[in-house]
Order: sequence, then C-alpha cells, then structure tokens
Amino acid sequence: MLQTLALRDFVIVNQLELDFSSGFTVLTGETGAGKSILLDALGLALGERADSSQIREGCTRAEISALFRIESTQTESLKHWLDKQGFPIEDEGKNLLLKRIVESNGRSRAFINGSVATLSQLREAGDQLVDIHGQHAHQLLLKSGAQRELLDRHANLMELVGEVARLFKTLHDSRRRLEQAENAGQDIERERERLEWQLEELSELSPQEGEWVAIQSEHARLANGAKILSGCQEVIDVLSEADNSVESTLSKVSANMTALAEHDPALSDISQALESAQIQIDEAAHSLNRYLQKLDLDPARLSEVEERMQALHSAARKYRTEADALPNLLNETAERLDALTASQNIEALREKVKAEEIAYLKLAKQLSQKRAKAALDLSKQVTAAMQELSMVGGRLEIASIPLADGGAHGLEQIEFLVAGHAGSTPRSLAKVASGGELARISLAISVITSKASFTPTLIFDEVDAGIGGAVAETVGRLLRQLGESHQILCVTHLPQVAAQGNHHLKVSKSQSEDKTLSQVSQLGRAERVEEVARMLGGATITDTTRRHARELLEQS
Repeated sequence: MLQTLALRDFVIVNQLELDFSSGFTVLTGETGAGKSILLDALGLALGERADSSQIREGCTRAEISALFRIESTQTESLKHWLDKQGFPIEDEGKNLLLKRIVESNGRSRAFINGSVATLSQLREAGDQLVDIHGQHAHQLLLKSGAQRELLDRHANLMELVGEVARLFKTLHDSRRRLEQAENAGQDIERERERLEWQLEELSELSPQEGEWVAIQSEHARLANGAKILSGCQEVIDVLSEADNSVESTLSKVSANMTALAEHDPALSDISQALESAQIQIDEAAHSLNRYLQKLDLDPARLSEVEERMQALHSAARKYRTEADALPNLLNETAERLDALTASQNIEALREKVKAEEIAYLKLAKQLSQKRAKAALDLSKQVTAAMQELSMVGGRLEIASIPLADGGAHGLEQIEFLVAGHAGSTPRSLAKVASGGELARISLAISVITSKASFTPTLIFDEVDAGIGGAVAETVGRLLRQLGESHQILCVTHLPQVAAQGNHHLKVSKSQSEDKTLSQVSQLGRAERVEEVARMLGGATITDTTRRHARELLEQS
C-alpha cells in the first residue's frame, strides 16, 4: 500500500510529505484547492508523461517520491520482478520507492529503489501497486473494447487472452502467406528462376569465408617475390655471411666484454645483454634461411591467384557487393530460394493454416467458456449493486456477440446491456443510460471488479460525479466496505461519501509572497465536522449544517 507521498516544487506545492494509512481515505477541498494535484503527482511517480509546466513557478525542477509497503501477497512476485529488472531489493522486499524528477527543459528522470529506471519500468511497477479509476471512467465504459477488457481483467483471463491473441496473429500471418502464394503466379516463378541461376553461379564460384583477405596477401607475396628474395638474402649476408658480419663483430665484442666483466662485476649485465643479442641475431639468420628454403615463387601459382582474384572481383561487381561478402551472399541466396520454394508449396501452407486454425479455435473456445461464466457472475453482482444505487428493478446483462471469423481477442465481442427499471428490455449501455445512471453503473462495476483485484491501492477520482443524496451515502458505504480489503483513496465533493472515510485529508490553498500554495492536512473529529458542514452548506456554515455533519459522521 502507499505509505508516503513526497512533493517538492510541484505545480502550487512548495514542499509536502504526506503519510497514508490503510482503509478508506477521503480527500476533499474547495474547487481549485488542488485535490487533483496529489493524484497528478502520484501519476508521475507511476510513469505518466511529464510536462515542464508541472514545475512550480520560479523553480528549476519538481521532485515526486512515492514509498510503498509491499503486501505479503505481493512480496515474491515483486521481488522476482525487481531481480529480473536488476533493481536492488531493500528492507527484505518490504518497501518499494518510486521517484520522478521533472526538469525545466521538459526532460525527466525516473528511479526505482534509488536506481535509474525507464518510464516503462516505472509503469510496470506501478501497475502492480496502484489502480486509478478516473472521473471519466464511465465514458470509457461506453467503448465495447473497454467492456471486454474489464470483464477479462475481473475474471483474471488476461494471460489466456494474450495467448489467444498470439495464436490469432500466427494464423493471420499464415493465411496471408497462403493468399500471396496462391496469387503470386508468374512473378514468384520468375524470382525463383533468378535465384536458382544466381545460386548455381555462386556455387560454382564457391567463395570461402576469409578467402578474399587470404588471396590478397598471397598475391602481394607472389607479385613481389624477386624483391622479397633479394632483400632476405641481403639481410642474411649482413647478419652472418659477410666478412665483417654483424654476427662475427658482435661475437668479438661479447667475448671482450665477458673478459672485462671478470675484472669488474658491474659489467656483467652488459655482458649478458650482448650474449642475448648474439643469440637473437643467430636465430634471425637461421629463420631467414628456413623462410627462403620454403619460399614458393612459382610463376604459375601467381597466374592462378590473379585469375581467382579476377573471378571474385567480377562476381562482386555483378552482384553489387564486396568480394569478401560473396560467401554470405551465397548462403542468403540459398535460404531465400528455400523459403520461396517452401512458400510455393501451397498444399503444405494449407495444412499449416488448418493446424493453426484448430489450435486457435481450441484455446478461443476455452476463453469463451470462461468469459460466459464470469459474465454471468459479474452481471448478477452489478445488478444487486444497482438496487442499492436507486435503480430498483434495473439489471445489467453482459452479451457475447459472435464474430464470424474470430479475432485477436477471441470468438466474440462483449457488450454491456442495461435495463434501467423493471420490465424494460436491456439495451446498449450508451443508448439507455443517462449521465447519472451511467455514473452509478460505472461506480458499481468499479467497486465490484475491484473486490477481485490483486492491486492493493485503489484510487477513485471523483467517480461519484452526477449522484447525490441517499445514493451518495450508499456509494460511501460501498467504498468503506472495499476499504476493508484494499487501501482506498477517494477524491470527492460529496459530504455523504466524505463522512464514510476512515481517514480524512483536506486540501486547501493559501497566499504566500504573492504566490498561491497548496497544503494538505489530516483532519481530526472536530475539523471533520467543519469540513463536512462546508460541503453540505457551502461558504456559510450554520449550527444546522454542523449538526447535520455530526449526524452523518456518527451514522458512518
């Protein structure tokens, strides 16, 4: 759960460190006080996009840190994820710190447990920690794709959905290749003939890996054979065969120094150096003699090498590549011809498509069965909640609309149908629900689907818009019940919801040196009475509104 949220120089917040508790926490405040600032800041810590306009005026950067306590049910999975991503595990995996720094140039930096992280890594971590239901969630609910995903997530089917999507993509690609093979005709045949001719010519040439470098070296040796021969012989003469050769001169000098070293040991190192030089000169002369004995300067071989170089060079120019790339071209040509031949095997492609269709349908039918069961369960629960939200007799049905050829998400499309009152026929959610009804249905679905959520912290950002009175009291009670199994944070403008909170945070703003600053305070009992009274009666708070506020708090 979220333990601490720390802000520095964010929008109109100078510096703030806010501690959170388990259970149901409400955040209230006058319009414009900055209630949404806290959620925006938390969103940044969870990997949302940053903007330099979020930096407090006159400052160079904003910092947001969110410290989470890891629940026992999450410990192993989060430890595994942190280890896989290469992040340090602190406090035996009991805490996780997410941090975001936004610079004035628009850039931002992210950190997980003090180590640099990418935004995608921040989002992956955040997805396991917090689930945010925005104030426009009911608008998203009108989209059929969102309805399907909500059902799948509620039923914990996302892994199966992903596998079905993978099989469908594989099937789609195979169908496309089959269609291309059936329609290609003469174009593919001409390409196949060209590749066959190219492969035959390259195979006959048979270029070898590293051959071009080796043959260039051999050509340089053969073409400069006379120069190499005379040069080596000249060096041998100077070293060992001439009357005043280096070897004989060095031998005399070395013997003389050895004799002198007997009189003065300080000359021993010089004597040994001269002996070593004499040995190396002798080895160099012997090595040169052995080299000349093995030296093959056959003119016929030079002609062969030049002919081979010309053949490789011509082929490289013909195929518009480098000579040393010809072995790769040979392999690539063979592979392309094999692939083209395989793709032209229409019967084999048809068999492949058939097998993939069977695999896809088998898994997609399993998904359909699980969806049908989950849809019945979810519709019953939402229908029951609708009765509590002043929609007596109303009901939600979840329809599965078959798709003729299936799709990436399975064999059906999901549509939420609602009947607003008893006796009415369920119709598409977008067609029958008024703004208030839609908000209540959305809230009911959010609360019920969240009960099965493994995410420990759930945030509701003014999802109670468009409702009031007794319905608002019911909403608050539902959120309080949900707070028994999750950490709930709710931004609300309804006193009936605020009164149900286990904890109450008030957001306010003040003026300091001609600048507006936002502040958050934890409210005690007496302060809660004043705040709920303000929410009931507006700017003018009377004894009556205070009494009503106390009654709401006592009832909760």
